[in-house]
Amino acid sequence: MEEHKDAQNCFPELNSSCRKVLLSTSIYITLYIFFSLISAVTVFLNVLVIISISHFKQLHTPTNLLILSLAVADLLVGLIVIPVGTVAIMESCWFLGKYFCVFYVYISYLFLSLSLGNLVLISIDRYVAVCDPLLYHSKITITRMTCCISITWCCCIIYNAAFIKTSVNVQLPKRCFEECYIVEGFNWSSIIDLVITMVVPCSIIIIFYLKIFLVARSQARKVFSKEAATKSGVKTVQANKSQRKAAKTLGIVVFTYLSCWIPIFFLQFFTLQSSAYLSFLPFVNSFINPIIYAFFYPWFKVTTKHILTMKLRRS
Repeated sequence: MEEHKDAQNCFPELNSSCRKVLLSTSIYITLYIFFSLISAVTVFLNVLVIISISHFKQLHTPTNLLILSLAVADLLVGLIVIPVGTVAIMESCWFLGKYFCVFYVYISYLFLSLSLGNLVLISIDRYVAVCDPLLYHSKITITRMTCCISITWCCCIIYNAAFIKTSVNVQLPKRCFEECYIVEGFNWSSIIDLVITMVVPCSIIIIFYLKIFLVARSQARKVFSKEAATKSGVKTVQANKSQRKAAKTLGIVVFTYLSCWIPIFFLQFFTLQSSAYLSFLPFVNSFINPIIYAFFYPWFKVTTKHILTMKLRRS
């Protein structure tokens, strides 16, 4: 009986080591295959988005630069975070050491904040496009958007590094020997972090999209008015319709992100606990985003066909 107990420890010679979670072989293999497929498809789809926007000059627009930035963050999630997160979820024994555990926590926080930062920029971009379309091209340029994206990436990298260093303890206090376990104390630093990284960005996104909805509804009513019957009015309505369609598509991206993130946020905030499988949910968003582009953006279907049939040069 004692030998069976020791056999379930990560380190049989240490009574304080973590206990192995024993799953049936079929479930164990199935879960690994499932998470591996999510990782592989996430990488593949986001690579298609990155190549499409980078290669085709017709797609070099400020809005598509934001989609490109979001796709790069999603690619890194599929390439790094999901595989390491799979090991952390599936294996109760963490054999990769404390420093790699800290690295995993850092990149998890980083890419979540990068996604949210890009979504804030997307909401601002769509607000100007729908609510002030005549001045959109003078206000939102590729150069300005590139600067905004660069600043967002730099701020997220620096902020998350500082937060991990000062506010998050990894493996302390230890529940057992060799475990990648995050202890985020409920103090002023965690409350400030919550406001900076979640409350403020989400509030900005929701406010801008509410304004977009109100303006889009007002413009839709004008379509049926006599003022839209003139030739110039028709052109204006067509332009506004195109911008509203883009806003709707990116609004779905925003809604999907919040749907993937909010459940784990409420669980941690109200119960001060986290579920290993539920904590994986925000990263699935990186898998969903390019699927949304495939359904709603005709250019993504066309460029994907060119890429997969190796017709990039002729295109």
